[in-house]
Amino acid sequence: MKQLQVPFISGLSQCDDDRLLTALETSGAKFAVDQVCWPDEYPYQPLCGGILAHDGQSLAVLFHVRGMDLRAVNLTDNARQWEDSTCEFFVADPHDGTYYNFEMNCVGKILGAKGEGRQNRQVRAEADIARIRRYSSLPLQRYEENGSVHSWTIAMLVPFDLIGIPAGELPASLRANFYKCADLTDHVHFLSWNRVGCPSPDFHRPDYFGELFLSRV
Repeated sequence: MKQLQVPFISGLSQCDDDRLLTALETSGAKFAVDQVCWPDEYPYQPLCGGILAHDGQSLAVLFHVRGMDLRAVNLTDNARQWEDSTCEFFVADPHDGTYYNFEMNCVGKILGAKGEGRQNRQVRAEADIARIRRYSSLPLQRYEENGSVHSWTIAMLVPFDLIGIPAGELPASLRANFYKCADLTDHVHFLSWNRVGCPSPDFHRPDYFGELFLSRV
């Protein structure tokens, strides 16, 4: 199981975009989403790197991507983001045995849900999703470009209370995983940070989450 120390960076939630990106680049914890878990059927591997940090209020998750194809068809929140060029953050609730998925496409639209497994997931309310600050290096518009190379960056700041953690009660660690996918592009792929060991693509596997240790002030 992979482990990652997540640094504390004061004031991340109040930074403008330029300061946020600079703070994450210089002081965040870097990781690679590079596990090709089903190479026989889905061998393509775009470059995907991430950066993590927190400020006690929110967890900041950034992804840098470079690879083939670019798709953004789902231009509203809580749509079928996994079909687009998308990066994902899954994290276990530290109290109730459920986990959350936050799936953000390349233009910054997020699908958020909660549940115990793949089935019967509870989609998060629009008001909750609206509280997640996002950044995308791409304009908010439709993309369907196959056969060419694209580079893009996205980031999300997820308030801790949206993952079951009350203010001032940060746990020592969280179980989580990070993914890269693009189900309806010409170069379909399924990458993860911590390796998923099931026989066919399935990101809804909390038994394969890694561990994030939250640094204190």
